[in-house]
Amino acid sequence: MFQRRLFTCCRLLLLTLLLTIPAPAIAEAEISEKQQQDTYQHLETFAAILSILQEHYVEEIDTKEVIEGAIDGLLLSLDPHSSYLKPEHYREFQEETSGAFTGIGIEITLKDGVITVIAPIEDTPAAKAGIKANDKIIKINGDFTKGKSPFDAVKLLRGPKGSEVTISIFREGWQELKDFTLSRDTIPLQSVRSFAIKPGLGYLRISNFQRNTTKEVREHLAELRKAEPLRGLILDLRNNPGGLLDQAVNVADLFLAEGLIVYTRGRNKELDLTYEAHRDERTESFYPLVVLVNEGSASASEIVAGAVQDHKRGVIVGSKTFGKGSVQTIVPLADGAGLRMTTARYYTPSGRSIQATGILPDIAIELANGSTDETGESSAPAVREEDLENHFFNQSDKPTEDTPEFSDEMRSRVENDNQLREAYNILKSLILYASFNRQQTRE
Repeated sequence: MFQRRLFTCCRLLLLTLLLTIPAPAIAEAEISEKQQQDTYQHLETFAAILSILQEHYVEEIDTKEVIEGAIDGLLLSLDPHSSYLKPEHYREFQEETSGAFTGIGIEITLKDGVITVIAPIEDTPAAKAGIKANDKIIKINGDFTKGKSPFDAVKLLRGPKGSEVTISIFREGWQELKDFTLSRDTIPLQSVRSFAIKPGLGYLRISNFQRNTTKEVREHLAELRKAEPLRGLILDLRNNPGGLLDQAVNVADLFLAEGLIVYTRGRNKELDLTYEAHRDERTESFYPLVVLVNEGSASASEIVAGAVQDHKRGVIVGSKTFGKGSVQTIVPLADGAGLRMTTARYYTPSGRSIQATGILPDIAIELANGSTDETGESSAPAVREEDLENHFFNQSDKPTEDTPEFSDEMRSRVENDNQLREAYNILKSLILYASFNRQQTRE
């Protein structure tokens, strides 16, 4: 009788969740009779332990807190991206995709049991302090993070604007921890920035994929085209930790005319999704494209990079990406909480799963520490004919004009960013090659 009642309760709970999940709804999975029996037995064990604790534990326990802890443990035992969102955590998650929050500006995950930075958000306290992708957060305000979930860590990292938090970081190659004391600030969620490298060449950066990202990308591209049509674009997805799947698909669709963008496969076949590109008036013309990625490019940004790479729409430049090839679904619960669970793996158009392997760039360029050559020595200034003593002067009636190579903003960026500098050189090569092909076709 107990088992029958318990099964009925489980079915009612599942039905309640179905009614609160936006389309596509999650269908009830088929459960074998043996699985049902095993579930009842384990739940009886759990209920018995809880009852014993309530009666005999040395101190009175908070039943709600204990059960939430058990749920956390259940989800963490599955994978690092599934988690139970308490009502306050669920509200924070919604803020991250639609508004702004106060904190230090990092995206984190649980990697090998350690709170790990996926990527710092651009122009935030964390980025300005030098926090990097793959940094391990060992302590927050002196307390060890071992055993904490990413949402537990987020709660400690956030706080009133202007207040301080100290994080103890371990980075590969370091011999000991290093403390960073950061002042919390409002983290704006403007996800797109752009500027003209020079007339006809554009730079566009997406820092994360939010609800309005596709709309912002269109607006920035329109602004870049105001002076003259775009002849080439650098799309910077470095340190982009991901975000909303539909926004990644829509952004990729801007640059692709047809074919697969991404597809998902999970245990529940009714939830398998396939996203196709389609050409319409909003599709960008097919100018040369260079996409910058690094180890902080994860999830949604890997979907865009993978689609561009598989369709040979552009050249992927930088370092290997993070390798998060799974899709999470947020299930709202009746008490204002939420369940974040991994429901599928995603695959690039060629059928690749990038889970734990990442996107390998077409041209691998690691970010250099300063302007040094491969020996580690500072490069000597170049010597040209004009520097030689008693050199001949140019006698031409039409001396070569010294036209600026970059816009002021581009010049300041490439001085300390070798990946961006190489991306620009590759983009110039693609433009020259495209121009050569057009000339050959006319001839």
